[in-house]
Amino acid sequence: MSKDRVISADKMMNRAKGPVWHKKQKDQGIIPKGLRGIDKEATWCKSQAAGWVYGHGSFSLTSHKHPVLGCFVWMKNSANEAKRMWLETFHVKKQVDFIAMDSKAGDADLFRELKRQRKMNLITSCRATMDKTATRKKMIAFMSKPKHKKIYRERAYKVEPMQGLVKDIFELDRCWMRGDANNRWLFAAMGLTIQMHQLQAFKQGRSTWNIKEQVLG
Repeated sequence: MSKDRVISADKMMNRAKGPVWHKKQKDQGIIPKGLRGIDKEATWCKSQAAGWVYGHGSFSLTSHKHPVLGCFVWMKNSANEAKRMWLETFHVKKQVDFIAMDSKAGDADLFRELKRQRKMNLITSCRATMDKTATRKKMIAFMSKPKHKKIYRERAYKVEPMQGLVKDIFELDRCWMRGDANNRWLFAAMGLTIQMHQLQAFKQGRSTWNIKEQVLG
């Protein structure tokens, strides 16, 4: 794997500051009487691990070779992370051979266009029931190769814990601020701070995971 340039992408859901604005009422623009301090710009999203979360999303990229955060940015909680992955990987298209992402990236068109336009191989999880076309069957066969299965397994201990590291250091179980604009710059600052301290640790031969004390001062 050392010669293969591999990165993984992931989205994390962060609960909004303040009370929850239930989806049916939000869709109708109805704020219940007495509900104060609500984040009107937060959105709903669901994951298998966390269930439904009202808040803001954070998107990250991490290299499989070097345990350093490559990207940590705000995104709408309800936004499509596969589309965000497409946008965020443009600037690294000449440095990356494989990009791994969960089943939300299991789209045959995305698989094809990453290969055609960027010479990048998408590694994801394909649902077994979606094998009706020749294109899908070809994609599933590609993902089933032992080397590609190994890359997909790696993402579980490369990018997902990196999101958790940011969350732990900054106690990001709940957003610090309300609104898209506020969280956008705050998440960017968090990501940059982690990157700076991880790079310093990497150059000094120290663990890039054990940096909480350095980050917080």
